[in-house]
Amino acid sequence: QVQLVESGGGLVQTGGSLRLSCAASSSIFNFITMGWYRQAPGKQRELVATITSSGTPNYADSVQGRFTISRDAAKNTMYLQMNSLKPEDTSTYYCNRAQVIGATMSSNPLNYWGKGTLVTVSS
Repeated sequence: QVQLVESGGGLVQTGGSLRLSCAASSSIFNFITMGWYRQAPGKQRELVATITSSGTPNYADSVQGRFTISRDAAKNTMYLQMNSLKPEDTSTYYCNRAQVIGATMSSNPLNYWGKGTLVTVSS
């Protein structure tokens, strides 16, 4: 059964850092493009970063230069290092499948979402 478990969220001040983790239930996730999504209250879910099976990252303009996505195949785990956090980064963060065509990333989630992890950045 598919399972994605996000963790690492919390409350930080503006300019602070957090590292999110996404633990997958199967090594099959190591062979597909994965991404971090986020959803703020009252807003649509948005894709902020992707990483291909070969480790190539892509980022939304809003997080470029501040966030770093990575994955550890041996642990079936993906990470999101978030630095220089801003209040507008406040959201619940989720991991799920994504896709990259050319240099363009886009949503391609499974019919399953984990519970997410809440990130709150105070001003």
